[in-house]
Amino acid sequence: MFRWGSIFFIIAFIAGTLGFGSLAGSAAWAAKIVFFIGIILFLVSLFTGRRRP
Repeated sequence: MFRWGSIFFIIAFIAGTLGFGSLAGSAAWAAKIVFFIGIILFLVSLFTGRRRP
């Protein structure tokens, strides 16, 4: 998930640098959503991970 978030962030940065505002906004929005979903899944797996037998 963090890999996809990083990819969308890089796309947003490049698009913003080149002047494609709407594409940059869409990619930044997607990066933010994927990043937060990754954090939520990480926290869920952290608390419900392996238990001692």
